[in-house]
Amino acid sequence: MQALVAPVQDVKFDIETALEMQLGAKPLPFPGMDKSGSGICTFHLRSICDIGRTCPFRHVRAEKAVVCKHWLRGLCKKGDDCEFLHEYDMAKMPECYFFQKFGECGNKECPFLHIDPESRRKDCEWYDRGFCRHGNFISLLTIPPVMFNLKDYVYQLVA
Repeated sequence: MQALVAPVQDVKFDIETALEMQLGAKPLPFPGMDKSGSGICTFHLRSICDIGRTCPFRHVRAEKAVVCKHWLRGLCKKGDDCEFLHEYDMAKMPECYFFQKFGECGNKECPFLHIDPESRRKDCEWYDRGFCRHGNFISLLTIPPVMFNLKDYVYQLVA
């Protein structure tokens, strides 16, 4: 038995038409682009944008110092109202949670900042003056000053 099948060359589905016309296609993202589809106005960042509200680019505050960790994953819902930066800048990336918490990060391509714990240590200004009321209990903040024996120093000068 042979079944009769109608030719399907002339049948056109709605999805094929939508794909050909690229309905719903969005522009490719570039640095500085938000979900709104417009980039950041560089003139506004330098306070020289004369267009104001009619500017096609986004006007964001320049004092945003840290990249938004939610924006990095495409999950930030605040847009321009977000207090963090929506721009990929390695110098302004947030600190790596794992490196901060455990002192190491297993991700070889981690985009977050790895800050050395030794660079966080600051001299205790009170300890440097001679006395800190916390003594050695705040060992993370108190770095003992370099002491030398005055008698040995005088003998080196005389000799």
